Amino acid sequence: MRTAKFQIGQIVKHRFFPFRGVIFDVDPTFSNTEEWWEAIPEDIRPRKDQPFYHLLAENSETSYIAYVSEQNLVIDESGDAVSHPQVDDLFTGFEDGHYVPRQSLTN
Repeated sequence: MRTAKFQIGQIVKHRFFPFRGVIFDVDPTFSNTEEWWEAIPEDIRPRKDQPFYHLLAENSETSYIAYVSEQNLVIDESGDAVSHPQVDDLFTGFEDGHYVPRQSLTN
């Protein structure tokens, strides 16, 4: 099993699609439905044997929850905060380009 490349509180963006978000949970390997996985076009479908990240995500139009494979994420270097409405529920602040998780997320 691989160690996750990204951590809770990091801001990342999708490698191919125009959205970014803050990580709030990590699965060591794929942990969603087979139907979800098969809905992804085969030519860009990620491997299941890698970390998958839960994001408070946003694009230019809306905010939502995203589930993204490690291979499809890169660090967002904009330095901008994420404006998702649930950020304050999961994090206590924004310091040095990272969100600080509430204690309940780190236990």
